[in-house]
This record gives sequence, structure tokens and C-alpha cells, in this order.
Amino acid sequence: MLMAPGWLAFQIGLFLLPSSALLSGLCLFVSCVAGSRNRESPLWRDRWMRPLLGSAGLMLIGALVSETGELAWVGLANWLPFFWGFWAFRPFLSTVAQRQRAARLLLAGTFPVVITGFGQMLLGWVGPWQLLGGGIIWFMAPGGQPDGRLSGLFDYANVAGAWLGVIWPFALAAVLRRRDPLWCRGLALILSTAMVVAVLLTRSRNAMASLALALPWVLGPMQWSWLLPLLLLLAAPVLLVLLPGVPVWLQEWIFGVLPETVRQRLLEQQSNDSLTRLAQWRFGVQLVLQRPWLGWGAAAFSVLYPLYAQRKWHGHSHNLPLELAVSHGLPAALLLVGTVLTLLVVAVRRGMLRHGPMERAWWTSALVLVAMHSTDLPFFDSRLNILGWVLLAGLCGFDQSVQSSESNERDHCSAWS
Repeated sequence: MLMAPGWLAFQIGLFLLPSSALLSGLCLFVSCVAGSRNRESPLWRDRWMRPLLGSAGLMLIGALVSETGELAWVGLANWLPFFWGFWAFRPFLSTVAQRQRAARLLLAGTFPVVITGFGQMLLGWVGPWQLLGGGIIWFMAPGGQPDGRLSGLFDYANVAGAWLGVIWPFALAAVLRRRDPLWCRGLALILSTAMVVAVLLTRSRNAMASLALALPWVLGPMQWSWLLPLLLLLAAPVLLVLLPGVPVWLQEWIFGVLPETVRQRLLEQQSNDSLTRLAQWRFGVQLVLQRPWLGWGAAAFSVLYPLYAQRKWHGHSHNLPLELAVSHGLPAALLLVGTVLTLLVVAVRRGMLRHGPMERAWWTSALVLVAMHSTDLPFFDSRLNILGWVLLAGLCGFDQSVQSSESNERDHCSAWS
């Protein structure tokens, strides 16, 4: 009975997540409390939590000797509560049915993102809109933020693109589920198509790339014989424009026939080196080499980059492993990143991609969000941070369910031997 209110709060929290971090967070806190009770073993004995607890310990020690003062302690809020959530969410994501339910709630909660985005771009909707006494606030800039790029109820186009790119695999999986009624799959097809259009309107390179990354994994390996050559063919024009050694006349011709939005994003990518990811990553590596063990403290990159590098402010290093190493040191970064990557690999080895479309979509969404953090840091938006740990908790739930099934089979065989 203790799990019933927790499960209800978890579902409401997932549905509200893109619309209100505050209301969703309150619901998910209730679910974390419920999910922490009556567990078979405490948090510190969980094999997936041990490296995260080690990383948390190093972060706390690093905060004591940081160069960023109070910011180092504030920055821990991006990590420590979510480690607990990763463990506490698992009772609500331990079965296939629970993960499917969670995926559908996340998909349903994405309707407002799509609707406000199209309203903003096509109908001139302007915020902020407030509901429930400010519990839900949607900041909708006229014409998008930045101007001309869909941001919807999020405060920036890249964040909106990240959310849509991570959730889109669930929409595609809903289209592929043959067990569902035809009208359900038709509605999913409409939403899936609308999300693709919305991603294109965000003009986020990360989000657009995520669609191509997600497609083969959700469709499954049986479709790769025709899908991968098709994706390579579609990507060829952009690759020919970017790769060195291609004749200039050919690059200019291809550039001229590409859509306007793609041309603009390519021009931005070829901007001054002081603004590129490579310049930021080089400076980040220099910072790590100077303080490799405990780092400089949270927000160190944003403080030090304008002072000692290019005299231009950047909020982060646009790479999560590097940001972790700069802020909290290499050991903490390796423990955390290694846990996430190992969880993805273990889920594949245990057969998650051999299950139905929604299970493949769950793994794919986690992969997409991990990949996005190689060139950007959407986790600084609390909604995407929560979403990431929910997805990882689902992967862990799948791993534990497989382990439990294997254990039951061994016990059954032993009883008959």
C-alpha cells in the first residue's frame, strides 16, 4: 500500500515534467520517499550506486578546497539529489509495463511543448503564461528564443530541441506498436511528425542529429540493411561541405542547394575559432591538467574562461565529461561517466534491444541524451536532468529484472535436479 501513492505521484510527476519543474519536482520527491522505503537492501549496498556514492564523496571533498567558493556547494545540487532519485525511482520502473506507462506519460506531457512551439512560431503567441498561481510558468519569447528558432515553453531553442529529440523515440515506438489500436498509432504518427517539424524549427544541430541517431535503434537491427545506407545518403551533402579535401567548386554547389536553415547553421559552425567547441575544450583540458584530482569547483569554467582565455563569457565547456573533470576532478568524472556508459552497454548485452519497440526506444532515448552531452550540457535545465536520471533508472530496472528472472530460472532448475 505504501507504493500506491508513490506510483501515482511518479506518474503525475512525469506528465508535468516539461510543463513545470516545480510541480513535477514536488511529485517526484514524494515518489522518491515512497520508493526508498521497504527496499531489500540499503542504498550503499547497491552495485550501481557505489561508484556514484564514491563520486559524491569526491565532490564534497572538492567543494571544501574549491576555487569557486559558494558556487561549488550550489553546483552539487545538479548531482547529489539526482543520485538518490536514480535509486529511488527504480521500484516504479522495474517492469516492462511500468516503463511503457512512464514512456507514454512523458510523450503525453510533451504535447504542450509542441503546441506552444507552433503557436509561438506560427501564431505569434507571447508569454509568460502562468497557471496555478505561478506553479506553472511558460516563458514564450515572440518568434522564438533566439529569434526565429522554436523554443516553446522552454527558455531556449537548444533546450526545447533536446527535450523533443530525447522524447521522439517514444513517439516513433508508439507508431510501431502493432498491439495498439489503429487510431492510437495514427495519433502517435501525427505527434511524431509534429515533433520532427518542431525539431527542425529549433534549428538545433544536436536535436536534428538525434533524430538520425535514434531511427536505426528504434526500428531495430532487422531494418539496418536498407536504413543505414539511406541515412548515409541523406547525410552525404552536409559531410561533403564540412570534410576537408573536397573540391571547393563541389562544396559551393552543394552549399547552394541545401535548405536555408541548414546553411545558416553551417555558417555558425564555421565562425571564429575563439567561439568554437574546440577552443572551449582546449581551455577545459588545460584546467583539468592544473587540478586533476578534485577540480576547481562547480561553475569554474564559466568563471575562468572569460578571465584567462578569450575574454568572452561561456556558461560551460559544452562537454559533460570535461565539465565534470574541470569542476570535480578526473576521478569523480570517471566514476560517474563510467557508470552511465556501463549501464548502457549492460542493457544491450542483456537484450534490451531485442525486446519490443518501447524497450528499444527507452534505451535509445538514454543514448540520445548521453550523446547530446558530448557537445552541449542540456542537463543544466532541471527538467532534462530529471529526465536523464529517470531513463537511467529504467535501464537499471531492466538489468535487475533480467537478473531476477535468471535467478528464478536457476532456482527452478535446482529444485528439479
